[in-house]
Amino acid sequence: MLTVIVETADAGDRLPALLACLTSASVEGLVREVLIAGGGPPDLLAVLREETGAELVADLAGGIAEARSERLLVLPAKIRLKPGWLEALAQHVRGGGGDATIEGEAGFLQPRPFGVLITRDAAAGLAGPSLKRLRGQLRRGAARLV
Repeated sequence: MLTVIVETADAGDRLPALLACLTSASVEGLVREVLIAGGGPPDLLAVLREETGAELVADLAGGIAEARSERLLVLPAKIRLKPGWLEALAQHVRGGGGDATIEGEAGFLQPRPFGVLITRDAAAGLAGPSLKRLRGQLRRGAARLV
């Protein structure tokens, strides 16, 4: 099972849609917990915590430290997960797959957002972790999902 850490610094307005997508992963037994890192509008976060059971952490480093699972899926709040993302992730994880990136849908004239599937130990070894730095920690040959 995975801990999902959602980094909200860049697009808290997309957070509700992403949490809705993650609900299906929780139902599938793939996600153990969801941590929201970086804050956002307090009223929105209070509602989302109540509705989804997600917990708040100050930042990505705090999420890595508090994660209860050995494997982490770190996603930016702005990501729009592609159709088939859950099946690809489930097959990868249940098949014993290692580190991976998960690509989101690209926006108009926007770079393609990505998330990272990584072990907690590899992520914890970084001072001042970010998605880009986590991606750099991935082992050579890391899978690209969806």
